[in-house]
Amino acid sequence: MAAERSLEMLMEGNARFVGGNTLSGEGTDSRSKETLEEQSPFAAILACSDSRVPPELIFDSGIGDLFVIRVAGNIADDVVTGSIEYAASHLGVPLVVVLGHTGCGAITAVLSGACGEGHTGSIRELLAPALEEIDGQGSGAVEAGARLNALRTARLLENSEPVLRPLVESGRLEIRAAMYDLGSGRVEIIDR
Repeated sequence: MAAERSLEMLMEGNARFVGGNTLSGEGTDSRSKETLEEQSPFAAILACSDSRVPPELIFDSGIGDLFVIRVAGNIADDVVTGSIEYAASHLGVPLVVVLGHTGCGAITAVLSGACGEGHTGSIRELLAPALEEIDGQGSGAVEAGARLNALRTARLLENSEPVLRPLVESGRLEIRAAMYDLGSGRVEIIDR
C-alpha cells in the first residue's frame, strides 16, 4: 500500500470519527482471529500518551490496522525510533504519522517549568529544542509548541540513520506531522 492511500484511509477514518459514524467496532472478533498469526498495519502512529488522544478511535481503525507508539509529548528517543524502524522495515508500513495535539500536558509542563523531577527531565530534554522559540506565557503557546514538536520529531525521524532515512529516500516510507484538536476531534496534516 502506498503512503498516499494510507494517509487517505486515516483521514477518512477521522472524518467518520468526527461525524459519529465509526466502523471500527464492526467485525472485531473476526479481525482478531485474522491477525492472530501476523500483523500488517497500514500506518504507524507516534502519539502522545494523553488519555484523550486514542489513535485507534480518532482514526476509526480496528485491530491490526495501526502500529501505535505512545509516549508523553510524542517524542522519539532511541526506543521509540527503534519501534518505528521495526514497523517500517519489518512490517512494511508505508506511512508514519507523528501526532501532536492541542492542550498537551507535556508541552504545558515544559513551557511552565513544571517538568523536571525524576525521569520527567528526560521528556523535558527531548521537548526543549522544539520549544526554544515559544513564549511560554503567551496565548497559543501550547498549541504552537505541539505543532513545532510534531514537525521537529517528523524531521528527526526522516533523517534517522541507518534505517529510516534510506526508506524515506527510496520512497518506501513517508513521515508526516499532524495535529489533533481535542475540541473538534479533527486531525490536520501539518505542511512543512
